[in-house]
Amino acid sequence: MKLPAWRDAVIQHPRERVARYRLDGLWSGATIGTELCRLAAARPDTLALAGPDRVLTWAELDRETDRIAAGLLATGLRPGDAALLQLDNSVATVLTWYGLIKAAVIPVATLSAHRGHEMREIGRITRARAHIVEGRANRKFDLVGFAERLADEAAEAGGKRRLVLTSGAAEAAGTRRIEDLGADIQADQARAVVARTQGDIDDEDIAVFQLSGGTTGTPKVIPRLHGEYWYNARSYAHRQRWDLSTRVTHFGPLVHNAGIVCALHGVHAVGGAMIVANADPDTLLPAMAKFGVTDLVLFPGLVPQLSRHPRFDDAMAAVRQVTFTVAPVTRELFGQFDGRGITVMGLYGMGEGFCATTSPDDPPEVRRRSVGYELSPQDEVRIVEPGTESLVASGEVGELCCRGPYTIRGYLDAADRNLEAFSPDGFYHTGDLLREQAIDGVRCFTFEGRSKDLINRGGEKIASSEIDPAVCWRVGSGYGPLGAVGWRRGVRRPGQRAGRDRGLCRCGVGRGGPGGVGGGGSGLG
Repeated sequence: MKLPAWRDAVIQHPRERVARYRLDGLWSGATIGTELCRLAAARPDTLALAGPDRVLTWAELDRETDRIAAGLLATGLRPGDAALLQLDNSVATVLTWYGLIKAAVIPVATLSAHRGHEMREIGRITRARAHIVEGRANRKFDLVGFAERLADEAAEAGGKRRLVLTSGAAEAAGTRRIEDLGADIQADQARAVVARTQGDIDDEDIAVFQLSGGTTGTPKVIPRLHGEYWYNARSYAHRQRWDLSTRVTHFGPLVHNAGIVCALHGVHAVGGAMIVANADPDTLLPAMAKFGVTDLVLFPGLVPQLSRHPRFDDAMAAVRQVTFTVAPVTRELFGQFDGRGITVMGLYGMGEGFCATTSPDDPPEVRRRSVGYELSPQDEVRIVEPGTESLVASGEVGELCCRGPYTIRGYLDAADRNLEAFSPDGFYHTGDLLREQAIDGVRCFTFEGRSKDLINRGGEKIASSEIDPAVCWRVGSGYGPLGAVGWRRGVRRPGQRAGRDRGLCRCGVGRGGPGGVGGGGSGLG
């Protein structure tokens, strides 16, 4: 780690393990910005990025992101500074993301739905120097005004005013647009700036701040490093058998760990193309059909809504593989895609790093019932009694604990939380219940629920995932997974005694359009 700003806030991987990761070729020794430039030089005229409004080759993607990077640094931002992002899925968002990484300005993967409570705390922890928001005028919530107010608050508290930039705003909107940054910088000059900046950092510097969804409080900040984060995405792409012909899209928020690892970085790590559009099916399904999307990740609860759309069949015409989170997949759903000649796979992951997925070569029952197995030969896994370090018996359900070449060793600047979440020897306690077993001769994991998402029914502990199908049936299958379920304790209304408020609380994807799977390992962070 060359940049000094974060050395005391990040728990680094042990030196002997880093040496082994590099010796075995897991960490390449290069930064993500350098990897992108290398990929662009190898295939300058092939498709890299497309959406309803723009199509870019690798050379164009490289040149545009160089310009944005140089423009960001020209504003006064410096390598190691952090920038909060609240952006929709678009080509402009991808250009912003890569521009930040090339400038060594750390993108903070906040969501458009985050509001003051979360954003103030995340901004404080990451020491954010910029806030980049969606600038479209037809949003229900004024993100530009929101960012300006937070910037004013930061300045009034004695700090320097945070830089506010927009993405996707009209030219006459009166905002400072990221699209206009670096417009007066020549391409060769921008390239020189990026090369110099990337040379001043290394693969152990922070590339991205992801967020960990929790059951209480504000999200924890996850520092992902250049070497391990790119390896995570590259390993996922290799497990999926992706190559230069692969074209990927994503229905959830792109600026989210699942969107980055399992879509954007993953497909670009092997030289394929990212197809990106607003997650509204009316926009994304036609884009899938137009550009011939071959692979995507879906939550099973979205399929009934999507399959009723008039453009669904066109969108799926070129699809070769669909990966579902939160397996198992019902036989009916599996058959719906298998009948189209589409390979169905299972997936489990988290913002903290560890990822498991099946392979296209696995037997059908493995791909239907399980979430597969770890990506890396150097991933280490323990299944323990929840909240302890005691291993469960073989084949029993327990809490997944993991460490490895792309799993963090601690949250950012969070000593107390790290004592709770990590074992003394560096294993991360995920809070997720998994079972390790063999299905059709393949060792794999099945996801059994969250250790904290349990309902106490007369002394019987029931995982919320077990009643998700019943709730989907009850309220309509156009919805996603349970966000919270069970008894709400300690709720007090005016004039009411403290106690339990009987009811079922269900938070998920509504009929208005699919969103991201958040919280818990099963949603990839």
